[in-house]
Amino acid sequence: LRGQLNISVLQQTLDTLFSRHEALRSIFVSVDGQPQVKLLSAESGLPMKKYDLSKAFDLDEQLKHLCVQEAKTPFDFACGPLIRSALIQLADNDYVFLLTQHHIVSDGWSAGVLISELSSLYKAFLAGQPDPLLPLTIQYPDYAAWQRQWLSAERVQAQSDYWRTMLADAPILLDLPADRPRPSEQSFAGNIVPIKLDTELTTSLKRLSEQHGVTLFMTLLSAWAMVLSRLSGQEDLVIGTPSAGRRRQEVESLIGFFVNTLALRIDLSGELTVTELLARVRQTALAAQEHQDLSFEQVVEIVQPPRRLAHTPLFQVMFAWQNNENTEWRLPGLVVSPVEPALNRVKFDLELDLSEVDDRIVGTLSYASALFDQPTIERQVGYLHTVLQAMVVDPQQPVGEIDILAPVERQLLLETWNITEVPRPDPWCIHQLFEQRVAKNPDATALVYQEQTISYAELNTRANRLAHQLIALGVMPDQLVAVCVTRSPTMVVGLLAVLKAGGAYVPLDPTYPGERLTHILNDAAPLVVLADQGGQVALGEKMLAALTVFDPNTLPDQPDSNPRVFGLTPQHLAYVIYTSGSTGIPKGVMVEHQAVYQRHLGFSETYTVTAQDRVLQFASFAFDASVEEFFSSLCNGATLVIRDDSWLTSVQEFITLTRQNRITMMSLPTLFWSELATRNDTLPLPNCLRLVIIGGEAVQKSAIQAWFTQETHRPRLLNTYGPTENTVIATCKEILSPADSCSIGRPVKNTCIYLLDRYGQPVPLGSIGEIYIGGVGVARGYLNRPALSVERFMPDPFSALSGTRMYRTGDLARYLSNGNLEFLGRNDQQVKIRGFRIELREIETRLAEHPEVRDVTVLALGDGQDKRLVAYVVASAGKALANNLRTHLRAILPDYMVPSAFVRLDVLPLTPNGKLDRRALPAPDEEAFARQVYEAPQGETEMALATIWRELLGIEQVSRYDSFFALGGHSLLAIRMVERLRNLGLTLAVRDLFQSPVLSELAQTLGQHQIVIVPVNVITPETTAITPEMLPLIDLTQAEIDHIVEQVPGGIVNV
Repeated sequence: LRGQLNISVLQQTLDTLFSRHEALRSIFVSVDGQPQVKLLSAESGLPMKKYDLSKAFDLDEQLKHLCVQEAKTPFDFACGPLIRSALIQLADNDYVFLLTQHHIVSDGWSAGVLISELSSLYKAFLAGQPDPLLPLTIQYPDYAAWQRQWLSAERVQAQSDYWRTMLADAPILLDLPADRPRPSEQSFAGNIVPIKLDTELTTSLKRLSEQHGVTLFMTLLSAWAMVLSRLSGQEDLVIGTPSAGRRRQEVESLIGFFVNTLALRIDLSGELTVTELLARVRQTALAAQEHQDLSFEQVVEIVQPPRRLAHTPLFQVMFAWQNNENTEWRLPGLVVSPVEPALNRVKFDLELDLSEVDDRIVGTLSYASALFDQPTIERQVGYLHTVLQAMVVDPQQPVGEIDILAPVERQLLLETWNITEVPRPDPWCIHQLFEQRVAKNPDATALVYQEQTISYAELNTRANRLAHQLIALGVMPDQLVAVCVTRSPTMVVGLLAVLKAGGAYVPLDPTYPGERLTHILNDAAPLVVLADQGGQVALGEKMLAALTVFDPNTLPDQPDSNPRVFGLTPQHLAYVIYTSGSTGIPKGVMVEHQAVYQRHLGFSETYTVTAQDRVLQFASFAFDASVEEFFSSLCNGATLVIRDDSWLTSVQEFITLTRQNRITMMSLPTLFWSELATRNDTLPLPNCLRLVIIGGEAVQKSAIQAWFTQETHRPRLLNTYGPTENTVIATCKEILSPADSCSIGRPVKNTCIYLLDRYGQPVPLGSIGEIYIGGVGVARGYLNRPALSVERFMPDPFSALSGTRMYRTGDLARYLSNGNLEFLGRNDQQVKIRGFRIELREIETRLAEHPEVRDVTVLALGDGQDKRLVAYVVASAGKALANNLRTHLRAILPDYMVPSAFVRLDVLPLTPNGKLDRRALPAPDEEAFARQVYEAPQGETEMALATIWRELLGIEQVSRYDSFFALGGHSLLAIRMVERLRNLGLTLAVRDLFQSPVLSELAQTLGQHQIVIVPVNVITPETTAITPEMLPLIDLTQAEIDHIVEQVPGGIVNV
């Protein structure tokens, strides 16, 4: 306030306002545990604190301190008033006026009423005139009484049914990409980013709204929903919005808490156009407004969403459109300007507030600073602006085709972080690189298996003779040859022979089930099957009779020179490896020589393989990790050491054999490496080992920490990711410290990674998208599966090169701010249990944080309502393990995400390829399930709690393991429970109940040392009259008891 301020007139104005509005004079007292409203005297006035900072040296700091102090000081509900004012003098004719109100007696509309009336009163009193305001015909208590009467039981039931149906199975959390993990308890610290739309866009949005019969609020809400859907990847959103609640003209000039919050559930599923979305939002908004008479608190109690201290129930994002007229301060002789809020507080993750000022839409986007950084929110404002522009340009365009990214962000995600292009030499067939190595150093050791040592020359000779035999049998380019041999040098001979003959090998692991081998052979229909004795046993006589089988150990009388196959090019197939994928039906992935060659160049550079390396051949040759092992060694002149089963006897034996065989480089399944990293012995890794490559499963943080804690000699550790359809790997990340994230890194050479949404649009930075892979490693497709190939292998719309393709993985990831990718599981790992959408990977990550857990996987077992979560954990045996893990998860996850069973295993079962064998996981036994079996409360505190719960919740039996909220408790009942406990001499905060909702845990929080005497219940079904002596926990007279009995339908029976 700058100018000639009359302080006494300002005080008179405040006193008059305070007297005029009963809401401002309301206080709330507790009478027998029930809140009651009382009014302060109309003559009591509204005191105005006065501060003089005119002589302060650090004026700005002291002003800020006073403002924060005024904002943070709590109100006394019982003494009041629930509004206070302060006047701070900065200099002559320079003041700051602070007016602080509790929301229970005021709202946003009320603020406008207050400003308008304060301006009118000050102007009149300054001129010596009387109060110019017309007397109020009703007061807020009158409205409250009318509302209670108007809301008949039928109206309440109808509105309750609407909200119960509308919000049934609604998503519990809007999972927006945040800069930090959500804290276990919600922080209300926040900040704001301004929003300004120009007049041209504002005018266009008004025109769009008129053309489609919607309000500007509905148009803006539609745009905001689109942005939130793109950010979260969710099609089902719940957004909160305030409703003025003043549907009657009589209450428009009242100060009071009329505003209600509506939970708008917006469905963005299907191929919606902008026009169709506007219509859908209009219908949702109008229906909600028709049922706005139930308070938000009542709706929460009806819907009963899971309660968490980490976030608000039902929704975490608000949108407010201030369409009431903006009221300006008009104080004679004073220039009035707003000051910045003293305390940036936000109740939700995001709060979008917009209004129209001078023909422009302006506002702010407030955000929880515990979750978001300002640049993230600034990008979100940019997304909103882009969507609004697109809506007015073409209302008929599909919502999914709107590109919400700014050019700079789009370039970062699609180009900058995909700059992996290096000069590509003309591709070779992969076996030609091997032949080149043979010519360069024929006497070098190529293979080691047990006591056998085979040179490059010998290996080449054996492969050549077999290759000539295959050519004689009719093998040509792209012709498939199955190889079913036991792990031995013959395995390598067979693969090289097929490649040299121009064919493509189809590896069949003899350890696979016969049914799977039969399916692959029937699907691939190979011209020839190379099978040693072990392979022939695995195939069985019936299958052998139907195939052309040749034992590769029987060296034919054929030339030992390198075959020259006419017409063979790098564009022909090198192998077809079968993978199960998510469908469970094996499908053959066709990979060409050029892809293997280009990937080999990347292996050689990233792994720095030399002729001095000794590479462990660990993987089954039916798994594509073996491609990396075979060709990164044999095409670089290194020695390939083929393991036998003795290597897997124990971790200790594995380390011993690694040392004895002087292994320098190995590629391990992540799960096996985890066993290695978390071993309990002190046997060190050998110094010869310089490189360990892991992949196949997500790496656990605990394993990384154990690796850096335990290993005195730490070889270089690379975490890789890549599906078979992209030739072994697509991304790579070197893990350098125990603090490293579990990311899968960045794309490897000549590879592109795109994170796309369901519309095929790039997702914003930090959002979860499906991984699409482009570049040189993309396979030709699936054998004999043209429809699936078209679905999964598609043109790359982001590449500048014509004819390039990309592969749709079905895997989920998000970009971190440093450009690394965080792997988040598969699309099909999302399950729905009890109406809640659950990402199993999230539960696994949280379980892995527990110190007792070395490895974990979580499955959803059963069907329909019987579906339940089962956690399989690798941990030491212990009777308390399941309880410890359950307690750990309950502290950080909603109840519906806590598995009902915890099965302890010594090790997770693996497939021959080193991946998790889900079919081999045992069914939970009786002891594994977290049954909600009744167990009587124990101890005086538990018994006291159980008694109160039975009365408040209207149930007959309460187990010591029951949850207050699971039994139907809500915040209002929680307050009543606290009051009941107080009468028993026990102190409890509502916060304690949210943190420990289970009866036994809550009793422990209260403290077993407190002595509680539970009165005997003397009221029986036969009781015909209730007397004060029968109610020892409450102080009522006989007249009051009789009055209650008269008011309760059904009388004493229901009391």
